[in-house]
Amino acid sequence: MNTKPNIFTNVERILVIKLRHIGDVLLTVPVFRALKETFPAARVVALVNRGTEEVLAGNPLIDEIIPYDRGIKSLPWRERLGREAAFLREIRSRCFDMTVDLTSGDRPALISFLSGARYRLAADPGRRGFLGKRRLYTHLAAIDRQAHTVLQNLQTVSAFGITTATPAVTFAIPEPARRKVAEIFARAAIADSDTVVHIHPTSRWLFKCWNDEAMAEVIRRLLSEGLKVVITSSPDPREMAKAQGILALLPDGCRPLVLLGETTINELAAITARAALFFGVDSAPMHIAAAVGTPVVALFGPSGVFHWGPWDNEAATAGIPAYAQRNGLQRFGRNVAIQGAADCIPCGQDGCEGSKISRCLEEIDVDTVMSIITAQLKETRPGC
Repeated sequence: MNTKPNIFTNVERILVIKLRHIGDVLLTVPVFRALKETFPAARVVALVNRGTEEVLAGNPLIDEIIPYDRGIKSLPWRERLGREAAFLREIRSRCFDMTVDLTSGDRPALISFLSGARYRLAADPGRRGFLGKRRLYTHLAAIDRQAHTVLQNLQTVSAFGITTATPAVTFAIPEPARRKVAEIFARAAIADSDTVVHIHPTSRWLFKCWNDEAMAEVIRRLLSEGLKVVITSSPDPREMAKAQGILALLPDGCRPLVLLGETTINELAAITARAALFFGVDSAPMHIAAAVGTPVVALFGPSGVFHWGPWDNEAATAGIPAYAQRNGLQRFGRNVAIQGAADCIPCGQDGCEGSKISRCLEEIDVDTVMSIITAQLKETRPGC
């Protein structure tokens, strides 16, 4: 990674802006580490969308989290302007010396500028956004947009000498969440000696999901092998309906532990941390599983694995390149991404021809998935 010497002085308060979804926010953690290592005495604050802050809470690299209420956008315009102005006054009153915009949207650019910080860093937006947007920043980094998102985030600061030798995405699981999951497992007769597979079959974007019959068959086979399977989903009604449709296809007697919409983000992380393997689709829970060190097998369709594949902290810290191929089956450390190899993959579209169904996902067969899951379990749990 090309870097320059740190050129900043008297940096005591830093604001990092990431107004995106849960997984996006989690993948910013290495930037906080780089900032703390470069400016150890500085107070580092995260500005994130409300509902995503739990993935950063408890992280010792972050001194404070400011949740931004996206509901402001739906208010009547007079009330919205008043709330926006009050929010910006609050940010400005913090007297930040530096902002790091990892969002690349227009709103974060304005927040960064109006914060009054004398150093304002971001990835060069080029022609994206409104006219003159680039002028709102003091330091723009030329980043490799074909690199993994973790690396793109780091390039935004490493271009100016803010670096870390440990590009690890970590998640701090609070003890109450671990205890709650232990109690849930005990009630379900899941013993400490049992091999648990955590399956999260859904995504907020349903076109990233596998077909129901195939997912149900994987669950059936795992249960038939004597493994304990835990099924989760977010509380979003569409995701819960998708997961319930999968469970309805299971034959009588196939009984995984079902926790649809019943867990917090911290409890979800605790479930994954207890599991021998996470299996699912390109989603925030996939990133959480990788962050807590659980081996991941993930299905990818229209998304680029080279951008969003499950991150492996040990491999990254050892300098092993992440997901060098454009598509196809790929491994990074202990994590495996299963994706087709057709020329159209990844297309970045919401299903083929706007259908909301991704044929590249539909064509992934159960036997291939099961062989990879079995190999991963044997690697992590030799007795399996």
